[in-house]
Amino acid sequence: MQSFNSRLIAKITAADSHLCVGLDISPEKLGISNTNLEALINHTKLVIDATRDLAVAFKPNLAFFERWGSEGFRWLEETMEYLGSDAIVIGDAKRGDIGNTARQYRASLFDHFGFDAVTINPYLGRDSILPFIEDQTKGIFILCRTSNPSAGDLQDQVTKDGPLYARVAGMALDLNQNDNVGLVVGATAPDEIETIRKIAPGLPFLIPGIGAQGGDLAEAFNAGNRNGQAIINVSRAISFAGDLSRSSIRRTARDYRDKMRELNHD
Repeated sequence: MQSFNSRLIAKITAADSHLCVGLDISPEKLGISNTNLEALINHTKLVIDATRDLAVAFKPNLAFFERWGSEGFRWLEETMEYLGSDAIVIGDAKRGDIGNTARQYRASLFDHFGFDAVTINPYLGRDSILPFIEDQTKGIFILCRTSNPSAGDLQDQVTKDGPLYARVAGMALDLNQNDNVGLVVGATAPDEIETIRKIAPGLPFLIPGIGAQGGDLAEAFNAGNRNGQAIINVSRAISFAGDLSRSSIRRTARDYRDKMRELNHD
């Protein structure tokens, strides 16, 4: 069976694209009533239709579905069905709990919803991660150095092995026995991307923080794709582009894809 990482790299190569489209669809950004779930469902399908052939992966953020309760879970199930089996879909769940609970999260995210990969919070250590990497066809992206303003509160704390994020990167490399472990490294920390890439050559990176969060595309792309491959996640800047039409969304996604192609072939 093909490992998750090898499938992802093959998809990047075949599509000549490093774009991951984040699905963070909210009524606030659409400027509609917070009771109009149907409009959110329709806009999600619009984003998928506009970018399906441009993106290597899609990343639904579970929080934007869970806020709606049971209706939100149905929406997520419908979204997974709409994306289909050909797409690589990363569940942005940021799960991390003791081993027994982690196995339940694993069954939910992989077996029920059918995600190809999920984001994992490593704070509880290895036993919170191991259930997610038993199946080599399913992948994880471990939170390593994130893109939010207060990321350094804990992630930059110095240990005997250097910054905590460096220890996480080393642990991820050790755990990658089934070729299905990657790292989340934020575009707002380009120096840290370079440091982490030296520690974990070859591991795929998921890089958020481009667009609304202000990360520099060229810096993040070049650092992440040195001695390994990275996919660049763009959420709000694509999903709510221009006049919110299919053409505006597609044009913005294509621009990001093409800029990355230029960087890749320089």
